[in-house]
Amino acid sequence: MKITRKNLNDAVSEQIITAEQAEKLHSYLKSLPSVGPIFNFTNVLYYLGGLIAIGAMTLFMNLGWESFGGWGILFISLAYAGIGLKLTGRFQEKGYAIPAGICATFVVALAPLAIYGLQQALGFWPDESAYREYHKYIKWHWIYMELGTLAVGLFVAWRYKYPFLIMPIAVTLWYMSMDVAVMIMGDQYDFQFCALFSMYFGLLMIFVALWVDFRSWEKADYAFWLYIFGVIAFWGGMTAQESDNELSKFLYFCVNIFMIVVGVVLVRRVFVVFGAIGACIYLGHLAWNVFEDSWFFPIALTAIGLLIIYLGVLWQKNEKALTEKSRSLLPHKLKEYLESKTD
Repeated sequence: MKITRKNLNDAVSEQIITAEQAEKLHSYLKSLPSVGPIFNFTNVLYYLGGLIAIGAMTLFMNLGWESFGGWGILFISLAYAGIGLKLTGRFQEKGYAIPAGICATFVVALAPLAIYGLQQALGFWPDESAYREYHKYIKWHWIYMELGTLAVGLFVAWRYKYPFLIMPIAVTLWYMSMDVAVMIMGDQYDFQFCALFSMYFGLLMIFVALWVDFRSWEKADYAFWLYIFGVIAFWGGMTAQESDNELSKFLYFCVNIFMIVVGVVLVRRVFVVFGAIGACIYLGHLAWNVFEDSWFFPIALTAIGLLIIYLGVLWQKNEKALTEKSRSLLPHKLKEYLESKTD
């Protein structure tokens, strides 16, 4: 929970603390280093500028750069990376954690462009595709750019330890989940295989995110982006599966409900959002296909919804006792981790 000046003023009004204590506590909280992003105008400018610079070297790259040739692209990328590292060091020295992290992320985002230039210069590029297609199409030979980006990203993240650096790593892993599937299939494209591969790859990313989260929760939120793209890959692959079996569709609904529960326990909204979307997809299937002509279905669904609300009321009344009892059965380290996720 973020403590604001209003919270402190309210505590003074309730005579929990004195006005002098509130002032000293507010000054102390302001003096603490701000590592995580806060929604204010300064940070909006930081991220807007950073994303524009990163987008210029990734999503918005045009064909004009092809005129520089492979070596030209490589050396220009390295020059930009040098500037990014210089700015990262300068911001880090002055205590500006967020712009330092954004500049370090800019360096990682240059890695696929630099590797593309090197491959072009050495004559290892296998077809007529250009770098700008890297973010649009699925191709097996992007794998070299992705592996190189992962290596650079892990090194820079280890060196500077800013949570935003995990974003290009997570995006690259997401890209790999698609490109590796194509590489395995060869010339015989199979959409269902790609969806299944994406689902399992995403599940693996989620477990990696959970491991990172468990290891680093006392320091910073390094798992945020891994959770996001892991859930996207897993849920997208699962939703893309085709089945005429109602049992399979019901299992899909159950997995989405489980995702909502996991999201609540881990305090990760991405699980809740995608789980809720998946649950609605299944209920829509029931309404429009299975019970299309049934007058009873809307009534039953309404009753289920009201029952869930009632269960929520019961849970709220007994939440503290149930939570303490269930967590007492867990290992101490896991108990501490779950308590840190509770406001």
